[in-house]
Amino acid sequence: MAAYRIFTDATADMPGFSTAGLPPVVTIPMQVEVNGQEFIYGPDGDLSVNMFYQMQRSGKFAHTTQVSPSVYFEYFTPYLCQGIDILYLCFSSGMSGTFQSANLCMEELKHEYPERTILCIDTLCASVGEGFLVWEAARKQAEGASLSELAAWVSEHRLQVCHWFTVDTFEHLRHGGRVSSAAAVMGTALQIKPLLYVDEQGCLQVKQKLRGRKKAIAEQLLHMEREWMPELGKQVFIGHGDDLQAAQQLREAVIARFPEAEIAIADIGPIIGAHTGPGMLALIYWGHGR
Repeated sequence: MAAYRIFTDATADMPGFSTAGLPPVVTIPMQVEVNGQEFIYGPDGDLSVNMFYQMQRSGKFAHTTQVSPSVYFEYFTPYLCQGIDILYLCFSSGMSGTFQSANLCMEELKHEYPERTILCIDTLCASVGEGFLVWEAARKQAEGASLSELAAWVSEHRLQVCHWFTVDTFEHLRHGGRVSSAAAVMGTALQIKPLLYVDEQGCLQVKQKLRGRKKAIAEQLLHMEREWMPELGKQVFIGHGDDLQAAQQLREAVIARFPEAEIAIADIGPIIGAHTGPGMLALIYWGHGR
């Protein structure tokens, strides 16, 4: 069986310890612009999660861009030269053009390295949801799955990664065009906490508008109660946007209702945090579907 390496991008948020003991996953960095200043988030980048949220809390807004073809060539080529095949688990095409950009690059690389297998899969996931799927894929690789077997498994199960998000502020959703200015003003005044999810097309959608964080968390748990499939895996990821205390509270609430759940907490990085702002909470698990 030919050697292969799993790649992902900096959108995939995972707990820092989660890949310990698993085959290495290569993370491709991404560009983030904050208040007109450009940064790189990811390996060897110049933007940390703490630094990013400090800037957001000071009133600065962020924008993100898809990975450029030159970056893909820089990261993929050394492995192909060594005879290593590539499986790239990519940020959802429903939220970014990253998947299309990656495919254009890979088609060119397939002509240069016809003996190598180079696959790009649209995860239809984002942030800790993408990280969750990448982590599970690394586990499958550790168990001996071939590249083709793993690609088929990811394609079969990606829509069973359930994402439920609640945000603490409308400002960054408004700035990114996700909600109108009027809705943001009204929502802030009424202490509305939107509940969002990732749909079957990999797009971020508003599901409900709830009064207060407690109701939003209760609704996240209710969805998990209806959908969770522990037979696929008991691992649960909780993501937070610079609010560890809230993430720990959500963790305790999940444990109280689902004591068999194996929970890990991860930071929500700048790629999704640029659009959701500080205080975001995410609950990720295996479910029946979206």
